[in-house]
Amino acid sequence: MTKYKVKIDPEALADIREITDWYNEVQAGLGKRFQNTAIKQINSLNKNPQIYAIRYREIRCVVIKKFPYMAHFFINEENSTVEVLAVISTDRNPKIWEDKTSKRI
Repeated sequence: MTKYKVKIDPEALADIREITDWYNEVQAGLGKRFQNTAIKQINSLNKNPQIYAIRYREIRCVVIKKFPYMAHFFINEENSTVEVLAVISTDRNPKIWEDKTSKRI
């Protein structure tokens, strides 16, 4: 089985930082929990990213466990890379997902 290299786009890192800060304002330590969970879920994509269905264009999503967010990513089979483009709330309009990720594929 192919091992994939996971790359987190700078905009996705900014999303994670922003969400982490927001959760820390809500409750001390909650942001750190979100961040740890998000990074763990994203890093797990190195094993078998194809198990996640394509949601739109070539973008797949993985739910961040216990938090209402999804990491949006695509798989580059040529160089065995998973690239995470955004981390977006599941409460947001799906059109936002497409707008946010479309300029980076």
